[in-house]
Formats: sequence, structure tokens, C-alpha cells
Amino acid sequence: MTGSGTRYLYLARHAEALPDESGLTDRGRLQATLLGRRLRDVPVSTVHHGPLPRAAQTAQLVKDQLKCNAPLVESDAAGDYIPHVPEKAELPAESADDLLGFVRQATAEELERGPERARAALECFTGPADGEREHHELVVTHNFLIGWLVAHAMDAPNWRWLSLTHCNAALTVLRYTPGRPSSVLTYNDTRHLPANLCWTGFPAELRPPY
Repeated sequence: MTGSGTRYLYLARHAEALPDESGLTDRGRLQATLLGRRLRDVPVSTVHHGPLPRAAQTAQLVKDQLKCNAPLVESDAAGDYIPHVPEKAELPAESADDLLGFVRQATAEELERGPERARAALECFTGPADGEREHHELVVTHNFLIGWLVAHAMDAPNWRWLSLTHCNAALTVLRYTPGRPSSVLTYNDTRHLPANLCWTGFPAELRPPY
């Protein structure tokens, strides 16, 4: 998307989900509420969210805390999918087999449709905003799409979404300003969460030693 206004894109992974992914745990509901309080004073114009219950419920709880009356908008582009299927040649040789093995756990339909949805996400959510005023949008989504959008904002190789992981209800903020490179203002920020609610959804082996 092209425009003449600066777009601030707030990305949040859904809060902690129940084992069957039918909704949020009690901890997840608290995570989402605290995320909403973190964003309370942001002039959010729209709260986009993926169609799955864990994303939709998180978005509603966040919206309930906002001072502005931003509409909730369900978006297939904000869903949970594989955004890019890499070729072996584009991956680091030492990790190519492991990364491809992870991607190939998805179904053939998911591998076919994911890149199309990822292109739609770039069209819908990225780039400077229409008009000359600042524009603030929130997307409540899933780990893979956040990795994809961050990698795109940094002009990283397309496969780099595979190396980025996001905690439940953490916050990432991207900025798109006309005439300037896109930038990552904050990534995987959990300042709004107490210690006992941080790092859910994040692999134990990747957590920092503190």
C-alpha cells in the first residue's frame, strides 16, 4: 500500500490458548486484558484479528480496554498459516533440513494457500497510510505472520520468518513512513505482563536465562 501518512502497525500474538485451542485460558484472558491496558491511550483506528477463536477472543479483550471506539475486523490475512515455503537452496546449509522438515508438517493445502494469504497481509497491513495523518492499526494474529511481517519490514530474506518467535500477548510495533525505510520500533515486548505471565508460547530452549 502507498500513501502519504505514517502508519504504525501494532502486532500482537494471541494470548495463551486452551489445549484444544477453542479459546483462552484464564491466564490468557489476563494477558489480553493487560495488553489492552498497555494500548489504552493509543488512537487505534482498527483492531484486525484472525478468524480463529484464540485470536478473536484476544482482540475483544484488548478492545474492551481501549479508550477509542476502534472496530473489530476479522481478516483471513491475519490468520495462522505458513507465509512462505522456502526452497532448500535459499536456506543456510547447516539448518536447511530441519527448517524444511518443520515447514513440511503443514498440509499441501496449507502450503499452497499460505503464500497467497501472506501477500494479502502485506497489501492490507504494510506501507504508509492513506492521507497525511498518522495511522495506528492493531493486528491480533499468530506467531508465523508476525515473523513474516517483521522480516519484510527489515528487508530480510523471505525464509527468515522461520527464525522469529513471539510470546503470547507480546507487542511488536512497526513504522512505515513515506520516503523512509520501514522500521521495527519494538519487538516481542512484554513489559505489560508480570513475570508469571511472560514467555508463554515461547519454546523453553529459546528463553533467556533470567
